[in-house]
Amino acid sequence: MPSHINEPEGTAVNRAAELEALVLVAERGSLSAAARQLGVSPSAVSKTMSRLEARLGVQLLQRSTRRVHLTPEGARLYERGKCLLADLDELESDVAARGAPRGTVRIGASTATGYLLLAPLVPRLLAQHPGLSVDLHFTDHVVDLAEAGIDIAIRWGRLPSSDMVARLLGRTRQVVVASPDYLARHGEPRHPGDLRGHLRLGWNYQRAVPHWPFLVDGRRVDVETDHAVRVNDGDAMRRLALHGTGLARLSLYHAWDDLVAGRLVPVLEAFNTGELEPIHAVYLGKPDRLPPRTRAVLDFLQAHVDLRQAERAFVPAAAA
Repeated sequence: MPSHINEPEGTAVNRAAELEALVLVAERGSLSAAARQLGVSPSAVSKTMSRLEARLGVQLLQRSTRRVHLTPEGARLYERGKCLLADLDELESDVAARGAPRGTVRIGASTATGYLLLAPLVPRLLAQHPGLSVDLHFTDHVVDLAEAGIDIAIRWGRLPSSDMVARLLGRTRQVVVASPDYLARHGEPRHPGDLRGHLRLGWNYQRAVPHWPFLVDGRRVDVETDHAVRVNDGDAMRRLALHGTGLARLSLYHAWDDLVAGRLVPVLEAFNTGELEPIHAVYLGKPDRLPPRTRAVLDFLQAHVDLRQAERAFVPAAAA
């Protein structure tokens, strides 16, 4: 967006230019760096910020010798202003491109989901929507979408009550697995009660459930787990199981290729509850006010994520 912050005093207020200057000052950390980005003098940026503060009647910036910091009021204006500028840029791009979705979409997911589910789909997404670019953020920590600037996040499991809107992408069963090497050394558990004699792998994140559910004689039984190793990364859990560290409870989607190849073996399937864990794409905002770029990615994911295979019980090829 071209800058107009050199307009003479007395002209109409250019709120978009003021917001653009504030956003750049916040992100670059100084008036001079923002001025270089805008192609104007630091004094011009300083005057723009002073006019904005005077017009709003609040202090937006705190200046120090080394860096400029936002006040709480400035931070609030920055967050909203950044979104407004992005929407304005997209509006102009959409009109110029006859409505084709354009711009950057930031997608967050766990590391394992990013590798298995998102990465294979990105080439098709970009081929279908060449005006899009994608920022992928892979972490097994649950992040705040607004704070992290994430447009869409892929979340597994039941969603807590929140301001997020969810689109269901599919469901997957959970399965207890072990490597053939581990089973050769420790034997295969034949009943959930046998788990007490086995090494088990678990999660160490805050929302982790401290038990594994099974169906015994038609009744759900939750077996408390005393994990030998705990991790916060799904791919690390899978690799530990592959190396024979212990039993792991993974999503069938995550473990599928290893099960097919025989690198992992399902155990206690006769006691599997068959419960399906939902997988959602979540976002903030109202569905009817989504930017075209975000809606295009949501529609694409809903159309191309295929989890039907992971909903069924795994049957080894030799038994099929």
